[in-house]
Amino acid sequence: MATTDENPQGHGAALSEPPSSRRDERRSHDRFPVEWAVDCVAEDTFLYAAITNISAMGIFVKTTDPLPVGTRTVLSFAPPGYEPFKLEGEVAWINALRANGDNPNPGIGVRFVNLHPDDRERLVEVIRTIAYVREPV
Repeated sequence: MATTDENPQGHGAALSEPPSSRRDERRSHDRFPVEWAVDCVAEDTFLYAAITNISAMGIFVKTTDPLPVGTRTVLSFAPPGYEPFKLEGEVAWINALRANGDNPNPGIGVRFVNLHPDDRERLVEVIRTIAYVREPV
């Protein structure tokens, strides 16, 4: 049974894990705002969208046409100045577009899965660079 809880975007969302494990994961991995194009390819779906934040554990993909929770997808994105990534992910939660328009940030939280150690190392390098560049002086 899915539960509803706050997601990292600050809106309620359908979730598939116990709330305590999600909160622990979010606290241990900082998220950084970005604006990168991403291709999400699932079994029979191709979604061209935008990443609006990233952490070592996953990304938030802004979209008004979310993939269902649990959907496995291949994520292709290229941070500026880095080699492109092609990573596997799984939709962890949805921040659905609401008919009354009170949701300015619809999309999906995608958790990275089956990361190869080399990809993890490159990803952490990108995130450290983002963190360093944005650190207040």
